[in-house]
Amino acid sequence: MNNKPHILIADDELIERQTLSDILRLEGYHVSTVANGEAAVDFLRIHPVDLVVLDLRMPGMSGLDVVKVVARIQPDTEIILLTAHGSMESAIEALRNRVHDYLLKPAAPAQIVDTIRQGLERREARLRANLSDEVEPTLEEHAVIKLDEGITVDFGRRSIHWRGQTIYLTPAEARLFRVFVENIGKVFSHRELVLLVQGYAASPLEAPEILRPLVSRLRQKLECQPALTDRIVSVRGTGYVFEQPKPKKT
Repeated sequence: MNNKPHILIADDELIERQTLSDILRLEGYHVSTVANGEAAVDFLRIHPVDLVVLDLRMPGMSGLDVVKVVARIQPDTEIILLTAHGSMESAIEALRNRVHDYLLKPAAPAQIVDTIRQGLERREARLRANLSDEVEPTLEEHAVIKLDEGITVDFGRRSIHWRGQTIYLTPAEARLFRVFVENIGKVFSHRELVLLVQGYAASPLEAPEILRPLVSRLRQKLECQPALTDRIVSVRGTGYVFEQPKPKKT
């Protein structure tokens, strides 16, 4: 059985495929190659792959078209886009589709190897996080924390209790809220929070997009409790902080 990470290269340029394949094999990876998007999809329907390196512009299916199919048939597979025709629009579209990285040709071999290593590490971290969600929670994870104003947070039940009211959180919301309440006043970067909450590393461009809807949902749920309202504060260009409760007006 081959335990090496399996990488698929999809590029319509033969020299590009061969050169990158040789580099990655020397790094110890199991490498397969195809010449276009349709062949990439056909290969992925049959063979499990850890990471795909895609040329953005290929005859027939584009790299972004392949990305959308991969998200359905192998959602745990990481993707890196390589292109000689970069644009802000295609970069944003790639990030929206959870592409790990977006590199412009000609990318240095060391840069490609490094981003592939990071992509594989991110995949492993995400798989571990998903596995841990299926494991029976430990006693420590069942912690009950008491906050100001008589608020009780039960992380085992993912619930917040206050004056007879109960708010229920999703698993991701509960993980985010726990990071905040256990680190009041500490500023976290977007990337730190994605790693702590979702279990994988995100790029500087991707991390804010991942967090924004999650933070928005959590803020909405906390609005009904005055002692928690407006305490999740955006730190411009950095991330978020959970602030100390505001002093009562006398």
